[in-house]
Amino acid sequence: MAGRYTLDDLLAIMARLRDPEHGCPWDVQQDFATIAPYTLEEAYEVADAIDRGDFADLREELGDLLLQVVFHAQMASERGLFDFADVAHGIADKMRRRHPHVFGEERYENIEAQTRAWEAIKAAERAERGQAHDPSALAGISRGLPEWKRAAKLQQRAASVGFEWREPGPMLEKLAEEVDEVRAEFDAGADPGRLEDELGDVLFVTANLARHAGVDFSRALRRANAKFERRFRCMETLAAGEGRPLAERSLKEQEALWRQAKAVEP
Repeated sequence: MAGRYTLDDLLAIMARLRDPEHGCPWDVQQDFATIAPYTLEEAYEVADAIDRGDFADLREELGDLLLQVVFHAQMASERGLFDFADVAHGIADKMRRRHPHVFGEERYENIEAQTRAWEAIKAAERAERGQAHDPSALAGISRGLPEWKRAAKLQQRAASVGFEWREPGPMLEKLAEEVDEVRAEFDAGADPGRLEDELGDVLFVTANLARHAGVDFSRALRRANAKFERRFRCMETLAAGEGRPLAERSLKEQEALWRQAKAVEP
């Protein structure tokens, strides 16, 4: 095939991969449920490339994510449900409908007014689909989201009707309170059920604090993971350089190496 590949080429490649007679056996046996984990993984890899500022990698990861959309659309087409064109039409129509201030004559005073209108439009869409009316400010928040993301959305919706602290101080006090309750559970024997409740409260307050600070919870955790991995690998290198593997050292010795690893970071 000469020249640059197009979206139509990608759709044709996926159709060939899924061909029962001439396709790839692995691709043929997949279904929505088996592909869904890969879709999530590719979305996170896109975010990771952005975090690292690696735009060559971002281009590749966006391609991998696009492939997931094409894969799901091909499987749906085989069942007579919808095809890729339906997906593209649906999102284009939704974007025009939800941006009447761009594609129509509507005007909003500020971002807050636009956000309220966005939620009203979404509520009207749910009503058109025949979904039961839910008057709660929390209506329509997907249960399929990662739980940290759902926590942030719950908190954001609650904040839209004034249910939130305006300053970080009370949140930090609440976080300290929840940590104290976790400590109390450990002191009392660490019942798994109670610990789950109390640790959940810590995570929920932490997500709220991140939202209030304008920090993406997932990105912050990815950066913390990367920092830990970087320092731990440095510890291993330092230990090996001294002739004694990390696993053969006491915790006190390992902590000393951790401090060294922190010290050599730029």
